[in-house]
Amino acid sequence: MEIISNYIRIVDNFVWGPVMLTLLVGTGCILTVRTGFLPWKNLSYALKSTLNKDARKKTSGTGDVTPFSALTTTLAATIGTGNIVGVATAMAAGGPGALVWMWISACFGLSSKFSECMLAIKYRQKNKRGEMCGGPMYTMKYGLKNKRLGALLGWLFALFAVLASFGIGNMTQGNSISSALYATFDIPVHISGIATTLLALTIIVGGIKTIAKISSVIVPMMAIFYMICGILVIIGNIRSLPAGILSIFSMAFNPQSVSGGILGTATCSMVNAMRYGISRGVFSNEAGMGSAAITAAAAATDNPVKQGYINMTGTFWDTIVVCTITGLAIASSGVLGLTDSAGNPLQGAALTITAFQTVFGNPGSVIISIGITLFAFSTILGWEYQGEKAWEYLVQTHKYNMLYRIIFSLVVYVGCTQTLDLVWNFSDIANALMAIPNLICLLLLSKEVSKDIKAYQHIIDKEKSAG
Repeated sequence: MEIISNYIRIVDNFVWGPVMLTLLVGTGCILTVRTGFLPWKNLSYALKSTLNKDARKKTSGTGDVTPFSALTTTLAATIGTGNIVGVATAMAAGGPGALVWMWISACFGLSSKFSECMLAIKYRQKNKRGEMCGGPMYTMKYGLKNKRLGALLGWLFALFAVLASFGIGNMTQGNSISSALYATFDIPVHISGIATTLLALTIIVGGIKTIAKISSVIVPMMAIFYMICGILVIIGNIRSLPAGILSIFSMAFNPQSVSGGILGTATCSMVNAMRYGISRGVFSNEAGMGSAAITAAAAATDNPVKQGYINMTGTFWDTIVVCTITGLAIASSGVLGLTDSAGNPLQGAALTITAFQTVFGNPGSVIISIGITLFAFSTILGWEYQGEKAWEYLVQTHKYNMLYRIIFSLVVYVGCTQTLDLVWNFSDIANALMAIPNLICLLLLSKEVSKDIKAYQHIIDKEKSAG
C-alpha cells in the first residue's frame, strides 16, 4: 500500500505540475483574447444579471432550475474547503504573494468558466424523463466536428468526472467535516458520519430540484456568514493591513527567496507564489475543469451566452471575494510563518484558525469549523449532481440515477470515518485528468465561443442604453 501511495503521489505532482497549470491558465488567456476581453468588460453586467429578480424565476426558455439556482448549485460544489484551507496552504507554501496569482488565474478563469458553461447549454440534451443533460461530454459529442474524437473525449471526461465526484466531491469533503467536528467539538467521527450521510441522502434522493432549492439557501447564508467573520478579523487587525497588503504584492513578483520579518519561518519567492497561487486558485474555483458546466446546463434560459455570463460569476464570488477575505485575514493578522508547539510552520486550517483567533479568541476555531462543515457539505451536494449526470452519460440511461444517488450518499460515511491520504491524491489526479479533455474541447471550439459572445453583445449594449 505504501508503494502504491508513493506512485500516486508522484503522478499527482506530475499532473498538477507546470504543464497542467500552463494549460489551464494558457487556455484562459487564449479564450480571453479570442473573445475580445468581453468576459472582463461585461463582468458588471454578469453580476447584475445574477442579482436580478428574473434570475430567480423560470420565465424564459426551458430548463430544470432557475438561473440563480444553477449558479448557487455550481457554487455549492466550488465554494468549499479550498476557500479556507486551500488559501492558507497556498500562502504558507508560496508566501503572501500567492494570493495575487490566485487573482490572476481567476481573471483568466472567468473566460474559461464562461466558455464551458455557455457551450454546455448550447449543446445540452433532454433525457426520456424530460430532464436537461449537459456538460463538456455533450459539448464534445455534439459540438466537435470530428465525431470520433468528440466521442472519445466525452467518454473520458465523464469517466474522470464520476471518479472525481466520489473523491474530491465526496470522501475528502466528508473527511474534512468529521475532522473539523472532532477537533472542535469532540464529536466522534462515526456520529458525524452517520448524521452527514443521512442528511445528504435526504436531500440527494430528491434530485437536482431539491439540491438546487437547498443550495440557493445554504450557499448564500454560509458565504455571508464566513465573509462577515473574515471582514471582522481584517477590521480587528486594520493597523497591520497596509503592511499585509504590501507583503502580498511585493512577494508576488519578488524573484528572490525571502524569509524573516513578518514572514517568520516562511520562505517565499515569485516561483513558489506563482505555483501555489495558481494551483490552489484553480483547485478552488474549478475554472477550466468543466465540472461547473454540468450544472449550468440545467438552467432555464433562452440564450446560452446569457447563462454563461451568470455562471461565470461563480469564479468571481469564489476567488475574488471569498478567497480574498481569507487571504487578507491571514496577511493582516501576522500569523503567517508562526509555528506550532512542535516547531512546525502553521498551514492549512490551523493557519486560518489562528488568524481568526487574533480577533475572536478561542471561538475563532468554532467559526472555522462551522465554515468548513457547511462548505464541505455543500460541495457534496453540488458534486453529486455533476457526478450523476456524468454517470448517466456513461451508462446511456437515467434508470440507474437513483442507484448512483444512494451509493454516493453511503460513500459519504466512508469518507467521514476513514483517513484517506490515498484518496486525496487520487482525487487530485482525477480532477486533472478531467480537465485535459475539457481544455482541448475549449481550444477547438474557441472560434465558436468568440462568434457567439460577440453576436450577443448588441443585446447587452441595448439593455445598457435602455437602463
